[in-house]
Amino acid sequence: MSRRKIREDEEAMIDMTPMLDIVFIMLIFFIVTTSFVKEAGIEVNKPKAANQTKQKNANIFIAIKENGEIWLDKGRVDIERVGARIEKLLAEQPTDVVIIQADKNAKHGVVVTVMDAIKDAGIDRISIAATKG
Repeated sequence: MSRRKIREDEEAMIDMTPMLDIVFIMLIFFIVTTSFVKEAGIEVNKPKAANQTKQKNANIFIAIKENGEIWLDKGRVDIERVGARIEKLLAEQPTDVVIIQADKNAKHGVVVTVMDAIKDAGIDRISIAATKG
């Protein structure tokens, strides 16, 4: 009689290993497929625009402050190094759009130089961020 009771207890246990394997595989899948946005790291006073469109697949942002400082990936970048930093970010996560968040009082020459560096890095689509106004 005691033998029979032991066997029933052993058969009643549920093996959790397959469920844990599936949960672990799903976790890895979500980590690998997540896209991370490389934000500039600062807020700028963007100009107002009557017509604007949202870029859905952009994940690299460059900020240009009023005094000409350039910020990329939460760090200040010299104007000569913008192209190299863009190429590094493209190697980590390819994209076809870069968004420039230039202050409305930023110098036009700095913005154009940054746009040239982005084009030299291999990106043809450049968007300028603006607030709706």
